[in-house]
Amino acid sequence: MAVNDKTRIVLLGATSGIGLATARAAARAGASVVIGSRNPASVERALAELPESTTGRVVDATSTESLEAFFDQAGSFDHFAYTAADPLAGTMLADYTVRAGAAFFALRLVHALDAVRLAVPHLTKFGSVTLTSGTAAFKGGPGWTLGAAASGAIVSVVRSLAVELAPIRVNAVAPGVVRSPLWSGMSEKDQDEMYRTTAAGLPLGRVAEVEDAAKAYLALMDQDYVTGTVSVVDGGTLVA
Repeated sequence: MAVNDKTRIVLLGATSGIGLATARAAARAGASVVIGSRNPASVERALAELPESTTGRVVDATSTESLEAFFDQAGSFDHFAYTAADPLAGTMLADYTVRAGAAFFALRLVHALDAVRLAVPHLTKFGSVTLTSGTAAFKGGPGWTLGAAASGAIVSVVRSLAVELAPIRVNAVAPGVVRSPLWSGMSEKDQDEMYRTTAAGLPLGRVAEVEDAAKAYLALMDQDYVTGTVSVVDGGTLVA
């Protein structure tokens, strides 16, 4: 189902970064957009940047009850995208703990699946689900084992759910390094250094902006004949 002024889109984790950029892009395309996030202040800030036709609700993605209420209030919609995630940080194996592993996977995978489960009954017949992976699924490195595992899991989820939920389409976006609040756990100096060194090694010579990733989410919603796939938005990360 193409994205236009008759489209309803629900975005979870859409009050900053890639999610907020996707909400902006969807609203520009004329869609009716519903955003959700856990922090009431973040929802208010995001709504202040978005068209008046956009609505926002507070929802705790880690709570089944909160998610159920959120989707019930949203009603029927055509597309659902999940971009909720905690700030990223590398973890070397020597520093790994079971608690850290469980926490890393919780919002990115465990609760993402719960959100999809609860969203599906509200999706129109030919709607879509777009999840969030990352290039670490295909190219890991020291300290990124958890990121690679979570991103790879989403790729597998998409391939399975695309068959299970058909004709609802299920896809994912896999960004490379994006200049976004996901890196807020690092100092500003360290972020700038990471962006600089990453850009220097990429064919396109820059890291992604949130708007680059947002285009991929909208494209996957708009393209009626794509399911079970992953849109890589990486500036050439995987070929560098």
